Amino acid sequence: MVVIFSTFPTSEGERVGKYVAKAIDIVDKSGLPYQTCSMGTIIEGSWDEVFGVIKKCHRALRKGCKRIYTTIAIDDRRGVKKRIKGKVNDLERILKRKINR
Repeated sequence: MVVIFSTFPTSEGERVGKYVAKAIDIVDKSGLPYQTCSMGTIIEGSWDEVFGVIKKCHRALRKGCKRIYTTIAIDDRRGVKKRIKGKVNDLERILKRKINR
């Protein structure tokens, strides 16, 4: 399963980097494959692994903030692994060139 999620406080003003960094620290320490971009983090693993990490991230931010906004999109394809890199590799193969990762 590949999931992209974003979690951040809406109660702490415009600059939320220090809160997002807390979530990324949790993702990084999880040991699951992930990739972060400016709009969210892609993470790969089983349902329980991925949602366990997202739950920890959400709760960590909830401790110090009044309101947390979390979005989640799921791509659950049975029997396939290493999709974070594999999907991009497939696009490069189709385009016959490297793209910005």
